[in-house]
Amino acid sequence: MKVAKALAETTERLAAAGCESPRVDAEILVAHLLGTARSELVIEPSRQLSRDERDALETIVARREAREPLAYVLGEWDFRRLTLRVDERVLVPRPETEVVVERCLGRIAALPAPRVLDVGTGSGAIALAIADEHAGARVTAVDASAGALEVAGANVVATGLDVELREWDLFVGLPEGPWDLVVSNPPYVLPEELGTLEPEVREWEPRQALVGVGATEAVARGALDALGAGAALVLEVAAGDSPRVAAMLEELGYVEVATTQDLAGHDRVVEATRP
Repeated sequence: MKVAKALAETTERLAAAGCESPRVDAEILVAHLLGTARSELVIEPSRQLSRDERDALETIVARREAREPLAYVLGEWDFRRLTLRVDERVLVPRPETEVVVERCLGRIAALPAPRVLDVGTGSGAIALAIADEHAGARVTAVDASAGALEVAGANVVATGLDVELREWDLFVGLPEGPWDLVVSNPPYVLPEELGTLEPEVREWEPRQALVGVGATEAVARGALDALGAGAALVLEVAAGDSPRVAAMLEELGYVEVATTQDLAGHDRVVEATRP
């Protein structure tokens, strides 16, 4: 089988399975298999795949055909300047979360050595991106899942960035500060909403990190005790939920409450200052 035929057949299979971007996924999978860039595939469309390569391609295409997230199939995913290891123990890092990091960096830009707490770190994406892009940041990341912390730990080692990891349940409060920044992408999908999500999300991503009631409120309340005066809280929220979260923060006593849109135009990040 030649590369061109492998791409065509993979695209057809993924389209039939209902994947949103079958051609792009096919190119990524074939390029991953061959250890090359997607752009190189057009240069060698007549390259012949070996038997071992065909067998390996069948394995990964079947996984994606079953709607397993592409990031899990690849075992890694890009997030800002980093390539992170991911699997079914953690959420796939998303573009909207990159906006969260952008807002965090803005809040601590003037501080030479800010103390940062990432609550519900998962793969470590937010914590590691902050450590990568603010050289003086002293970052601690917590999660209730031991499995997620194993993934985050592997990413700490792979990136060589200095991030402290702790197992922690956000519902018991937050680690003692004072922190200059608390950031969180907490579980915010309601249980009744799970069935409306894409199969990649509802059937594969860890429910503990995805579905939660009261997690956002728990982080906001805990941060009141853990943040220093004038320090910042930055939260990722569900699309359409920013007015409720902003009002909740104001009721708790936070000031300078603001909302930022993600790249799709949804109000996605709510931030505030502890008085």
